[in-house]
Amino acid sequence: MTKQMFAVMATGLALMAAMPALAQQGGSTVTAATTQGPILTFSVSEEVRSRPDQATVGAGVTTTAPTAVEAMRANATAMDKLIAAAKARGIKAEDIQTSGISLSPQYDYNNQTPGQPPRFLGYQVSNTVRATTPKIADIGPLLDALVAAGGTNIDGPSFGMADADAQLVGARGTAIKAAEAKAQDYARLAGFRGVELVSISEGGSFGPNPPMPMVRMAMDAGSAKATPVEPGRVSNTLTLNFQYRLVK
Repeated sequence: MTKQMFAVMATGLALMAAMPALAQQGGSTVTAATTQGPILTFSVSEEVRSRPDQATVGAGVTTTAPTAVEAMRANATAMDKLIAAAKARGIKAEDIQTSGISLSPQYDYNNQTPGQPPRFLGYQVSNTVRATTPKIADIGPLLDALVAAGGTNIDGPSFGMADADAQLVGARGTAIKAAEAKAQDYARLAGFRGVELVSISEGGSFGPNPPMPMVRMAMDAGSAKATPVEPGRVSNTLTLNFQYRLVK
């Protein structure tokens, strides 16, 4: 065997020996390093639940007319009343946003004569806006006002936080403390003296809100009782990803 061949084989064996070994358990990964100690990788999640400080409702109007132009004009008039009603309840203009406008022909397929096309009925226009307000207690009266103004399509409300990230400030400190304790526990169980923090990354997500409450529209339009709405709590979830080096 030549010296060159022996050198190549020795290099290959050294590379194989340096390859990290992986062990996984409970969402944590320990990567065995040969020079500076194994690397422990895991994630910690913290959920924060709190009362929402804003709500968004959707409201729209659907109109039908013989021609597309008439349908659009009738819908525009109805939407002006709807938007005015929202503003009258204290919704700012910048917090009202059009979310969709659709125009489509309508046909009667129920009484269609065999071999003949369906009877044309006219054009239908649907226009929807979304309004956001910090006045959580005013959501019920707002919905009632939108219906009284001619709203035919109502959806929501959806609740959230105006500054969701601020809600997670305390959760970051809690997650870091929990991670340090977890890493020290791994080090102790694995026979190491301690740990050194290598990296932190944030990969959290805002969790889904609780199921949207059913909005019970008042049967009597003249009733003084507002539509009941319960905001409940919204949850945000923070996930931090950690890497620690186990130290002998």
